[in-house]
Amino acid sequence: MTSEPRDAANAVDGVLAALAEPTRRQLLDVLAERDETTATVLAGRLPVSRQAVVKHLAVLDAAGLVSSRRVGREVRYAVRPDALNATAQWMAALAADWDRRLARIKHIAEAAERDTP
Repeated sequence: MTSEPRDAANAVDGVLAALAEPTRRQLLDVLAERDETTATVLAGRLPVSRQAVVKHLAVLDAAGLVSSRRVGREVRYAVRPDALNATAQWMAALAADWDRRLARIKHIAEAAERDTP
């Protein structure tokens, strides 16, 4: 038995939990505008302290949404789209499943309406 489905579910859970906080979504928006940047630059673009930005980036990193690399004395952050793409695919599959269910309900309702004298 493989743990792949559970691992994928955990990854989606981590992404959704990370994105539940508006400041983290703002951080991703700012990072998406740039190739990579520092926590200091990010803090200058948001109404939070540098320390708060670093804590938010740690959550985003744990969810696989950002990566960091040291360049000299700086730590530069960049968006990692893979986890977000996997979450978007999960959401699209969920939406498609609901579309199928709703189409089935519609079909049953229309058939019942036709069969009613």
